[in-house]
Amino acid sequence: MNLSVRVWRQSGPDDKGRMVTYDVKDISPDASFLEMLDVLNEKLILDGDDPVAFDHDCREGICGMCGMMINGVAHGPERATTTCQLHMRHFADGDVIDVEPWRASAFPVIKDLVVDRSAFDRIIQAGGYITAPTGTAPDAHATPVPKADADAAFEAATCIGCGACVAACPNGSSMLFTAAKVAHLGLLPQGQPERDGRVLDMIDAQDEAGFGGCTNMGECTTVCPKGIPLNLIGRLNTDYRKAARTPH
Repeated sequence: MNLSVRVWRQSGPDDKGRMVTYDVKDISPDASFLEMLDVLNEKLILDGDDPVAFDHDCREGICGMCGMMINGVAHGPERATTTCQLHMRHFADGDVIDVEPWRASAFPVIKDLVVDRSAFDRIIQAGGYITAPTGTAPDAHATPVPKADADAAFEAATCIGCGACVAACPNGSSMLFTAAKVAHLGLLPQGQPERDGRVLDMIDAQDEAGFGGCTNMGECTTVCPKGIPLNLIGRLNTDYRKAARTPH
């Protein structure tokens, strides 16, 4: 496959940035999108140019590092797929592909396609933990959990914190991310001691980071590679209202 790839190039946070077009040739349809970028970078290095900076780690759809906008869609055209698991067979020979970083005020661009997502870390630090006694691990059956709650908690816990929800949201909201992190602990008995404080603190951290407000557009769950459901935002709002009325 021969492609024209238009990539956002930005040397640093203070640089204005621009789209630059590159021709990428002889790409296997079985290559992943990141492997295609690797081929491009090898050519740029051989030509004495600066390679395109992009985040990646596991390349197995687990870590959430590889997020980027591909033709205006977070992670590209395939549903429930991270960029690293997107294969070039989903494009056609001769296609022009636009590649841009996440665009949100809370995710400032560091270089090219790399953005600073430490705002997510601050939200987790604010309340993504439970109180548990130290010592030996308890028996698996020591704390019974109804299967429905366990399944719902596991579904929420599959969030990999990639930031696609923020990038796709017209408001730059992180409500789906925060809702998933609040729900997967709030659904379990072990998460109850901090339940009220958790939702208040994590929402405060979210607001302080500069994320926008949620208006239930639904773009977030559409692009989420793990399919985190939109109804978790409703659960978050319910927990927040309850916690806000409770004296602490």
